[in-house]
Amino acid sequence: MNALTRFDVVAIGNAMVDVLANMDDDFLIQHNMPKGMMTLIDAPSAEKIYDHIAQNGVECSGGSAANTAVGIAALGGKPAFIGKVADDKLGEIFRRDITKYGVHFTTPCLENERPTARCMVIVSPDAQRTMNTYLGACSKLTRKDIDEELIRQTKIVYMEGYLWDRPEAKDALAYAVELAHKHNRKVSLSLSDPCCVTRHRSSFIELIKNGIDIVFCNEDEIMALFDTQDPEAALERCKTLCEIVVVTRGAKGAVAICGQTRYEIPAEPINRVIDTTGAGDLFAAGFLTGLAQNRSIPDCLQMGALAAAEVISHYGARPETSLSELIAKKLK
Repeated sequence: MNALTRFDVVAIGNAMVDVLANMDDDFLIQHNMPKGMMTLIDAPSAEKIYDHIAQNGVECSGGSAANTAVGIAALGGKPAFIGKVADDKLGEIFRRDITKYGVHFTTPCLENERPTARCMVIVSPDAQRTMNTYLGACSKLTRKDIDEELIRQTKIVYMEGYLWDRPEAKDALAYAVELAHKHNRKVSLSLSDPCCVTRHRSSFIELIKNGIDIVFCNEDEIMALFDTQDPEAALERCKTLCEIVVVTRGAKGAVAICGQTRYEIPAEPINRVIDTTGAGDLFAAGFLTGLAQNRSIPDCLQMGALAAAEVISHYGARPETSLSELIAKKLK
């Protein structure tokens, strides 16, 4: 990869404030929330849910791709982020927070329209997270927000699949892919959520085959992409999907498919899983940081596993220990 680049990864995704709260499964049933899934909600629903969880909640900047960008910074990498916030209090909190962690973020604010997005993350006793998302300002991301110079200065473009739900954002991602190819940059995509994959199966496959170098997903998402209940059958089909397909498998570890070559690693042992919020985001952060450093695929997988293990050992999607020191101890 070009050694003259300024950034390792530019992540493109939803800029939102997360509100995390511990609730039991009865709460999910009462509010008709599909456990373990992400559901898009409107403003009144967002206010209703927030009122129920505010006293038990913790607020922090979030969004899948933003979590990955912060993880890359924690790993010693150089990340940038593209996403839309409003010119309001939550937007300022998001901007101040993400830049504090070392992420380059200069996307202009949305003015006089929708408020900054927020995601209510309900954490169940078994550590599963169920997300209810009000998109607000982040739904207004367009191709005008895609900074060509930023992409030119970055080794890898990383895109959040959730953006594919909205025509303007979908166009923005297509433009980002076009610019990345123009400047000979790698392009990576997170499939984000099984329901998102099911909604856009054919267009996702077309996008991946024609423009994506690296795909990140879990077993449910890759099975949804290929419309199968057999994870091994899905992994077999990954061989001809794109250059690298990375599949996280929870307690079973992770797999990377690179053409006909398959790499596997076990999950990192931890004392207790507290909260799986951000696990996939931090896995992607570890893998992409390793790739930007020209490490081997097994090392990239190991970096992803270490970052994910750290984040599921506590509440929230922000690392609480030095990931760069953790990697330095484990990988020479």
